[in-house]
Amino acid sequence: MKRIIHTDDAPDAVGAYSQATATDSLVFTAGQIALTPDGDLRAEASVAAQTEQALENVLAILEEAGASAEDVLKVTVFLADIDDFEEMNETYAGFFEGDPPARSALEVGALPKGAAVEIEAVATLE
Repeated sequence: MKRIIHTDDAPDAVGAYSQATATDSLVFTAGQIALTPDGDLRAEASVAAQTEQALENVLAILEEAGASAEDVLKVTVFLADIDDFEEMNETYAGFFEGDPPARSALEVGALPKGAAVEIEAVATLE
């Protein structure tokens, strides 16, 4: 059965979606950009700072669902410019020490609200 996940420690959804959905064994986060939990956009911040904020949002949502960074199975990183990969990757690496999850990173035409980075994750709840 699907369960809706919501936390005040991450920004509210800005459209017709949930912060995350979960089953008994998996949680799927919506893509997170550099919005603070209060909804302030950090679009002018560096790619590193945007990556950090997006991952903090993802981890807050996962925590609400009962998971942590160690439980993440797969991450997808969307970049407005693939040339920002190294800067994103340097910050990203600090969030997943030890055995990192599988990951895809790709350039997209544009991201919501002019963000440079959007990140989503799938984690296990087992």
